[in-house]
Amino acid sequence: MPDDLLPDLLAAVDQQLGSPQTTYVAGTLARLIASGLDAPAAKVQIALCLGEELDQVLRHHRAFDQAAYRVALDALPFPAESEEE
Repeated sequence: MPDDLLPDLLAAVDQQLGSPQTTYVAGTLARLIASGLDAPAAKVQIALCLGEELDQVLRHHRAFDQAAYRVALDALPFPAESEEE
């Protein structure tokens, strides 16, 4: 994902956090924070999931798959990167 898209994805995540239709996003944020991530890092992980789902929408010319997005959010946090990488 191009880095220049991240601010827009983070803005979309902020909108989702305030929406009654996407309370599961706030739940994911709370879970990630409870697991030890700080709020900005947790929002980035959520934004990356959103970006991946939007990429699939564009590549496959299909509607946004809310169920797939929720599955991706449930799989967070991403594994920690090895210090050797």
